[in-house]
Amino acid sequence: MAFSNYKDISSVLKEFQITYTEANFMEEIEFSIPDYFREDLQTVMQDGVPNASEFSICENLIYPILKEVWKCYRSNFVLWGHKSLIYDENLSGFPEYILAKRSPLGKVVFDKPYFLLVEAKQDKFAEGWAQCLAEMVAAQKLNDELPVIIFGIVSNGKDWEFGKLEKDSFTQNKNRYLIQDLDQLFAAVNYVFQKCELQLNELVAA
Repeated sequence: MAFSNYKDISSVLKEFQITYTEANFMEEIEFSIPDYFREDLQTVMQDGVPNASEFSICENLIYPILKEVWKCYRSNFVLWGHKSLIYDENLSGFPEYILAKRSPLGKVVFDKPYFLLVEAKQDKFAEGWAQCLAEMVAAQKLNDELPVIIFGIVSNGKDWEFGKLEKDSFTQNKNRYLIQDLDQLFAAVNYVFQKCELQLNELVAA
């Protein structure tokens, strides 16, 4: 069953025996947003139709933010867009974005461990989390039992929700982050990237 076939997060929790909790685990690490980014986003929000479709949401709202933060971490990670992720026939598909370790063989090699899965939805957050959690489970399994916390983001471009999968426990952050509170949103995304980097450094040192 493909990721997109999961419509309810409870079905993913039951199938893979994952416990669900809610808590505000997210922190904020300040990120300096360039002026050109603020101006460009304002233009898109004011004169464009960035939420016309899930593809439009990805291109105009989600990817630009992820990319801006990723540039600070690019020596260690590659941010993949719409890359196939396959564990088995039940866990396969194309997450919107995947943050993965940069391979020593070169940037074109899709290498594990995988740290972050991002799913875009037009306001269907329940369905988005069902798909995102299934993607997180696939990433966890593909990581070959490495002790990595997998992060997930579901967003309609304007509202951003965060979650994490640690072993067999999934925690959804209670509070959302909003694109109109851009500094807070960037600080949250920066926190996730930094946590991924810390985990990668620990794996290398082990």
